[in-house]
Amino acid sequence: MEKEKRVLIIDDDTSIITELISLLQPEYRILVAKDGMSGINRAEKYQPDLILLDFVMPDMNGFDVLSSLRKLDGVKNIPVIFMTGIRDSEKENEGKALGAVDYIRKPFDRADVKLKIRKAILK
Repeated sequence: MEKEKRVLIIDDDTSIITELISLLQPEYRILVAKDGMSGINRAEKYQPDLILLDFVMPDMNGFDVLSSLRKLDGVKNIPVIFMTGIRDSEKENEGKALGAVDYIRKPFDRADVKLKIRKAILK
């Protein structure tokens, strides 16, 4: 039997976390961190199959978190999808240059989110 895929959500917005959990369970095991440093620590501890990373958070923004993740041997190859409500192609390109595999726009299109997650995990 295939092991359950783990998705780490790093976001400071409880309503977004709740929405993603309802969308992704029971298909995926969900891990949650509400700030960048906690997210980095959970990624190292649990080595999820995918990280959904909010771009705008207090203390560390998504670029800072992704840069830190890419320097850590155990987690540097985990696919990361940025989540953002910001419409800025320059920032998207910067995120992809850092290693983000995709972007999910807020508010979410539920079918799009599921498709992008499946695609990222299967790579």
